[in-house]
Amino acid sequence: MAETKKLLRSLAGETQAVPPVWLMRQAGRYLPEYRATRAEAGDFLSLCYNSDLAAEVTLQPIRRYGFDAAILFADILLLPQALGAELWFVTGEGPRLSTITGPEGLAPLKGKDDIHDHMAPVYETVRILSRELPSETTLIGFAGAPWTVATYMIAGRGTPDQGPAHALKAADRATFEALIDLLTESTIEYLSKQVEAGAEVVKIFDSWAGSLKGDDFARYALEPTKRIIAELKSRHPGLPCIAFPREAGEHYIGFAKATGADCVALDNSVDADWAAANVQVDGCVQGNMDPKLMVTGGQALIDETKRIKQAFSKGPHIFNLGHGITPDADPDNVNIMLEALRG
Repeated sequence: MAETKKLLRSLAGETQAVPPVWLMRQAGRYLPEYRATRAEAGDFLSLCYNSDLAAEVTLQPIRRYGFDAAILFADILLLPQALGAELWFVTGEGPRLSTITGPEGLAPLKGKDDIHDHMAPVYETVRILSRELPSETTLIGFAGAPWTVATYMIAGRGTPDQGPAHALKAADRATFEALIDLLTESTIEYLSKQVEAGAEVVKIFDSWAGSLKGDDFARYALEPTKRIIAELKSRHPGLPCIAFPREAGEHYIGFAKATGADCVALDNSVDADWAAANVQVDGCVQGNMDPKLMVTGGQALIDETKRIKQAFSKGPHIFNLGHGITPDADPDNVNIMLEALRG
């Protein structure tokens, strides 16, 4: 089956005339069918933990657009909740968590092997999807990278500069590193269970990697990703892994080789031609169109789709955005992009 799936072929190093395509957050608020299903669920967390409805919203963009991959519908902050953190969502403002400001915040957290009862609905969603997805569609599992998840656990919310996490790292390195280690080990267990349930690829989202500078990038973005991938590949030989150290800039260079990732996802702050010359030389890349074009559309969307396709045409490539599709995107613009890409 693998050789018929376009996404797996790119991840194995094949250069394809028309690259496979999927979009980050492709199951989301820009789609009316998603909004209807979320209303049925009642709230965001109830949707994440309702296996049938989470599978349904994962399938919706596949039915509508025929993407080459579906990514499990869940949230990176389910893992801290499974570890014992309090988690809730404030309408219009996003997630809130209990905070970790010192060793006393770590004490109540569970161990890496104690998350699975909480995560059972997520694994069931994966099992449903592995049965119901079209045979040509690759199923992607995912988790947040330890640094990114830690920033939310330390601050209790998203922050513009990840300042609270940087402050704890400077003031109490032992607590900070204990949290990173716990998240690294728990992420391995979480992703491994997703693979056992049917995920064919895993992606590690390090959304705030770009705020780590110098040696901190190597210690807290690169090294945890390397540990996670090495252990997953040991348990599941041949498992393809995508790493997304968003806004890594020059640190994108060599990231695949250093971590063992089969593909590096690129944000749209780096130029596609630069990335082809400096990152794609090591293997598959994913990206990296500006999500704003899915809102504005027009000829600029068509031209940029073709430009990115051409820039990465000499090596393995997965077409995607440089970040998630936004709630104000026009669903018709996705069709325009796909026509420009697949022609």
